[in-house]
Amino acid sequence: MFQPKQISQAAIPEALEKAERYRLLNEPAEAESICLDILGVDPENQQAIIALLLAVTDRFSKGYGVSETQAKELLPRIKGEYERAYYTGIVAERRGKAKLTAARHFSQSQAYDCLREAMDWYEKAEAVRPSGNDDALLRWNTCARIIAQNKLTPREEEKVELPLD
Repeated sequence: MFQPKQISQAAIPEALEKAERYRLLNEPAEAESICLDILGVDPENQQAIIALLLAVTDRFSKGYGVSETQAKELLPRIKGEYERAYYTGIVAERRGKAKLTAARHFSQSQAYDCLREAMDWYEKAEAVRPSGNDDALLRWNTCARIIAQNKLTPREEEKVELPLD
């Protein structure tokens, strides 16, 4: 097979800009490829790890059949308690939005569960956020509004009656 060509360390800032541009152009696969090239040279580059995480989760609702495994594997690589909690919330929120657009049995209640999980992570991020950074609150509010606007509810537990002996 073909081996990717390695980019230079000096090319990283421009490559990060290109990755962001591809994400904004709704071309997450291209952004993902660029981030992998950056991480091949600088495995701990936080901007590339976060851009890769966002590119992967951009694909959740696009019908690419992307598993959340890759996104979850990136989360421990994010340094900083706030950032890790915030981006874990992003993964859960995007998974919830993807469930919301899926026309499958229980997808509405699964969307609710994912959005509530995201809200829990945003609350954790809120508790340790830098002064003046209300991003986690904005995301929490978005999740709350999605739940309300779509009248999402948790899945009702099935009542199982056990036979009496």
